[in-house]
Amino acid sequence: MTIQGAFTILMYALAPFLWLIVAGVVVLVAVQLIARLRGYRTLGYRCLGANLAALLVGLSGLWWIPAFTNSRLGYVATAFDWVAMIGAVIGLAIAAWLVLHPLSYLVRGKRQA
Repeated sequence: MTIQGAFTILMYALAPFLWLIVAGVVVLVAVQLIARLRGYRTLGYRCLGANLAALLVGLSGLWWIPAFTNSRLGYVATAFDWVAMIGAVIGLAIAAWLVLHPLSYLVRGKRQA
């Protein structure tokens, strides 16, 4: 299979979810932009609640990612399947942290945790 063929299959697989992807990117960019304009710095602000919430959102992916794709966690049998699932969970946790961390800064103000 060529790379172009793989990208074609990927695009057909992502097409029903494209509006969710675009909405997520818009929320991420908006929250980051607003927080940075108000003084948010990634390494200068600490919030344990945002970190734990992002971890919980990532772990919740083990439940809803298979349900969202009309699959089951029991179908994750091979090492490659587990690597893909763990990658999706880690990506979900990072995306959640990129939204929740600056959002907690906006809600809490400039207090340090």
